[in-house]
Amino acid sequence: MSKQIVLGVTGSIAAHRAVDLASLLVKAGHQVRVVMTADAQRFVTPLPFKTLSRNPVVVDLYDEEEGWKPAHIELADQADLLLIAPATANIIARLAHGMANDALSCIALALNERARILIAPAMHGRMWLHPVTQQNVAALTRLGAEFIGPEAGTLSCGYEGLGRLWPVDQIVQRVHARLA
Repeated sequence: MSKQIVLGVTGSIAAHRAVDLASLLVKAGHQVRVVMTADAQRFVTPLPFKTLSRNPVVVDLYDEEEGWKPAHIELADQADLLLIAPATANIIARLAHGMANDALSCIALALNERARILIAPAMHGRMWLHPVTQQNVAALTRLGAEFIGPEAGTLSCGYEGLGRLWPVDQIVQRVHARLA
């Protein structure tokens, strides 16, 4: 059964892997709408997401499609799942504290009551393990968000440790489990 998935992409070196994630979700029969933060666009452009999802990509809070309803409200109303992959420490902190200053964070706050939130972090290990980040993760978990990862391995900065985005095929498996 086709589900409405909003894929939030944030400013991590792992943003390029979200392109494959979008492709796999579409191939699985889901309707995918991509929302990119300004920082995500420094790593990957909207074009591959638009092509693979066959939908416009929201890159600004004030992006408007047809109709009268703001795009972020329309997506929040339609979503069965908000998947943020990769999720930076910045978006995790903003969501944990109810800050809504871009399209992605506004969608998260305006989600309908049936939508689920799945967050796949990707960041430097010390950022992930920082007590403030862990407090923010705990706060979002208490509110019903589910975290997948990060996993350990070689990070883009050359360090070894936690921080890598989970493999996209495993994220897709978790999406299917979450939507079942």
